[in-house]
Amino acid sequence: MAIITRFSLFLSLLLLLAGCAGLDKDPTKDWSVERLYTEAKTALKEGNYTTAIKHFETLEARYPYGPYAEQAQLEVAYAYYKDQEMASAIAAADRFIRMHPTHAHVDYAYYLKGLANFNDQPNALERLFTDQDQSLRDPRGMRDAYDAFRELVERFPNSRYADDGRNRMVYLVNFLAKSEINVARFYYGRRAYVATVNRTKYVIERYQRTPSVEDALGLQALAYQKMGMDGLMTDTLRVLEKNFPNSRYIKEVNG
Repeated sequence: MAIITRFSLFLSLLLLLAGCAGLDKDPTKDWSVERLYTEAKTALKEGNYTTAIKHFETLEARYPYGPYAEQAQLEVAYAYYKDQEMASAIAAADRFIRMHPTHAHVDYAYYLKGLANFNDQPNALERLFTDQDQSLRDPRGMRDAYDAFRELVERFPNSRYADDGRNRMVYLVNFLAKSEINVARFYYGRRAYVATVNRTKYVIERYQRTPSVEDALGLQALAYQKMGMDGLMTDTLRVLEKNFPNSRYIKEVNG
C-alpha cells in the first residue's frame, strides 16, 4: 500500500510538472515576423488590445530592425490608446518620435500623443456623476495635448491629421484660458489682488481671442478697485466697456 501511495504521489508530481511546462511554452516561439505582425493587427482589429500589445512588443524584441519593427512601435502606441492606457500610449508615441523623427508617419505619432493627452480626462460616466467644471481640473495634460497638436500643424501643415489638430487646439486654448480665470478667481476670493492682476494679464496677453478675456478684464478692474488703484481700474474698465459693452462686470465695478 505504501509503495502504491508513493507511486501515486510520484505520478501526480510528474503530471503537475508536465502541466507547468505546458503553461510555460510560448505559442509564438516559432512565429515569423510577418505572422507576429499579422496576428497583432488581427487582435487590434478585433478589439483584443492586450494581445495586440503583447504581439507588437514581442515582435520588436525579436526583430528589432526593419519596417515591421518600426510599424510595431507606432501600432503599439495606438493599441495602448484604444486600451485606455493613456500614459503608456504617450510614452510609446514619444519613443517613436525620438527614434524616428523623419519617419513618413511621424505626424501620426504627434497626433496620437495629442489625443492621448486630450483624452486623459474623466470618462463619460465620471462626467455624468460629477458636477465639477472640467476647467477646474489640472490643465497640465491639456497643455501637453496643445503642444503636441501645435507641433503637428506647424511641422506637418498638410498632414491628414492637421485639420482635426487645429480644431482641437481651438478648444484647448479656450479650456486653458478658462483654467487661468479659475485661478484668478481663487486669488481674488482670498484677497490676493496682485496675483489676480498677474493672472488676468496673462490671459489677456496669451489668450486674446477667447471668451475668457471678458472675465480677465472684469476681474482685473475689480482687483485694481480693491487695491485703491483708481487710475488703472478706470483704464481697464474703459477697455472692458469698449469690447464687452454688456458685461456684467461693468455694473459690478460701478456698483
